[in-house]
Amino acid sequence: MKIGILALQGAFVEHMSALQQLAVEASLIRLPSELGSLDGLIIPGGESSSILKLMQDFKLVQPLREIAQTGFPLWGTCAGMICLAKKISNSNMETLAVMDMEVSRNAFGRQADSFETELPMPALGNKPFPAVFIRAPIITRASPQVEILANLPNGNAVAARQGKLLVSAFHPELSHDLRFHSYFMKIVASN
Repeated sequence: MKIGILALQGAFVEHMSALQQLAVEASLIRLPSELGSLDGLIIPGGESSSILKLMQDFKLVQPLREIAQTGFPLWGTCAGMICLAKKISNSNMETLAVMDMEVSRNAFGRQADSFETELPMPALGNKPFPAVFIRAPIITRASPQVEILANLPNGNAVAARQGKLLVSAFHPELSHDLRFHSYFMKIVASN
């Protein structure tokens, strides 16, 4: 199994470290030609407008849309979640538009409003997940095809799955808990 990590901007090094701890072969991806040898791809957190602009500059938008439509496993964390969403409620940025949900960028405010919480997430087991939120989005609308995996106590949806597409508003790569990465590996392995 070989997992790619989109390495245009953001927390790709931290995802690489998590995958190495799981003994998963990982590769940093910057060009469309590098997608062919992969079994799954992570779009990391970072600055969503920068990542989306760089995806356009590097001609990755159409290839990523096409592989997503074939059932290729993709996981977007924070900015990556924004990239996969069909619509952004508070922006007109063009996304990959492959996951049938709407998100709101920077839903918790500024960098100073970032936080960490123990998030119940039954898909990962009984133990709450240490979720790190940094200028994070939330899911504001999701179609019935989108399974919500985690909500904050106020009801805001912050993790979801649609087939082999996975998103988290938080940064699992910044915690020492590898369960979310393992969960994605199970999705990839079911391919």
